[in-house]
Amino acid sequence: MLGLDIIKISRMSRLIERFGDKGLKRFLCNDEILLVKSDKTAAGFWAVKEAFSKALGTGIGKECSFHDIRIYKTSKGAPKIALSKKLIENFSILDVTLSITHDGDYAIGGVTIELE
Repeated sequence: MLGLDIIKISRMSRLIERFGDKGLKRFLCNDEILLVKSDKTAAGFWAVKEAFSKALGTGIGKECSFHDIRIYKTSKGAPKIALSKKLIENFSILDVTLSITHDGDYAIGGVTIELE
């Protein structure tokens, strides 16, 4: 299953300007916020979480919340996703791969999910 999402970085900039860390906490946990070095990074994280929910076929909501998806980085800086036990069990998820990219004013997230 494949999911894609794109977000204009200025949209994330406005969220951060208006709400600061409180805005980031709507979709990121504290460990993820520590990884955010710029509005561009935050936008990429948003895009990949949205892309995951689209690949799952649910969108963000009751079945799959932003906080069921946690982004972390490998020792080489590659982004990875950790999922809540609820998601793994309810959807029989075997593996997830992701990519985040930025081009000009946009951040793009792509996710593939392998199910049982």
